[in-house]
Amino acid sequence: MELEPALQTLADSHRRFLAFLEPRVESRAVAEDILQSAFVRAVEHRDELADQENVVAWFYRVLRNAVVDHYRQKASRDRRHQPLPADTLLADTPNPATQAAICDCFLNLLHDLKPEYREALEFVDLNGGSLNDLAAQSGITANNAAVRIHRARQALRKQVVRACGTCAEHGCFDCHCGSRPAKPGDAPHACSQ
Repeated sequence: MELEPALQTLADSHRRFLAFLEPRVESRAVAEDILQSAFVRAVEHRDELADQENVVAWFYRVLRNAVVDHYRQKASRDRRHQPLPADTLLADTPNPATQAAICDCFLNLLHDLKPEYREALEFVDLNGGSLNDLAAQSGITANNAAVRIHRARQALRKQVVRACGTCAEHGCFDCHCGSRPAKPGDAPHACSQ
């Protein structure tokens, strides 16, 4: 079987293409794999390769792009196989000092929420449960669990703003709110920072 002229031009330049690739990748085997894949692409696009003069320039462009893609994929694979840094793994464990500094009114406000919101926040945010486990426990889908936890956090945020005023916006580690939720009509609490 005789090759079309453009494909024959590429086949005749095999050694030049391999010489181009080898110094740009980590091994001859990788260079050969990239070249083989590029040849497959050329065969797939043979109808577009009627002009023999530009076929070599086009093929070098394909090879340069293939090398870039090779390194992108390699970097992606390397990132997937790297272990997480230790501080990332510990980030889910609350710091005891931070845990102790949480205003008691937060827990009181939590009890004023709808029961399913309170349970969702306690399960996920306070006890470190997953959304999938919350969904299974509540008999809902994982998407519904995500919506529930989002709405529960919004409702709690509104309660905190109503009860604690500026403390909710700026943070408060010296809470004098008396650990009680504000009643409708109460003036917002402002901590002494």
